[in-house]
Amino acid sequence: MKKNTALYVGCGLLLLIIFCAIFAPWLSPHDPYFQNLTNRTVPPVWYDQGTWAHPLGTDQLGRDYLSRLLYGARISLLIGLSVAVISGLIGTTMGMLAGYFGGRIDMFVSFMVTTRLSMPVILVALATVALVGGSLWVVIMVLGLLKWDRFAVVMRSATQQVRSMEYVSAAQSAGASTLRIMLTEVLPNVLPHLIVIATLEAASAILLEAALSFLGLGVQPPLPSWGLMISEAKSYMFFSFWLIAIPGSALALLIFSINLAGDGLHQFFTPGERA
Repeated sequence: MKKNTALYVGCGLLLLIIFCAIFAPWLSPHDPYFQNLTNRTVPPVWYDQGTWAHPLGTDQLGRDYLSRLLYGARISLLIGLSVAVISGLIGTTMGMLAGYFGGRIDMFVSFMVTTRLSMPVILVALATVALVGGSLWVVIMVLGLLKWDRFAVVMRSATQQVRSMEYVSAAQSAGASTLRIMLTEVLPNVLPHLIVIATLEAASAILLEAALSFLGLGVQPPLPSWGLMISEAKSYMFFSFWLIAIPGSALALLIFSINLAGDGLHQFFTPGERA
């Protein structure tokens, strides 16, 4: 643990962002939805025209950028966590069933994974959201139903390794039911792999949501999504560069912290692979 720098740095940055998201109502200097057209595109404080009343400036509608940035962290974290939970439940169930029973169930799950991998996530998400309509919960459900394949593949492989262990055979000899064996013997021993995959999928979901919002098919205004903030500022990028740089940097920092934490967890749970 003392030598696992990636875990410390990644979890530290991620906890800081989570803290800012949870306490956004108390940390925000202004209402993130309040518009003041007389204060449009006020620059941040490090510019000559900046003011401490709006430390990160204002957007094209005069809304405080720091407040919208803090509330935008809530949306990004909600999407990452929700998608990881939904896709994790689907993929873990399918992977454990395929790895434990094998046979036709394994063939069916492998066919479903192959079918899912043949469909590009971003294209399917774009088509679905365009047909159904863009909103926060639509994006969460669409991404949650599209991001389960990696969970299924990893859980299938991990379950195949665990099911041949002696403690599983001992539980079977003691008369434990299949459901009990899978929940109390198999699942706890494949949980480290599940946690690592969940961090990677959460980061991927946040990036996909930002891409959909940038294209106008994700989170809809006036919600302060970071991808939507970048989309709204693209016409001002040559005149007010900070409108894109600030939410873009925040998005990059969040993805970096999640990936770093996932890498640290992988090193912690699999010490034999650290070399």
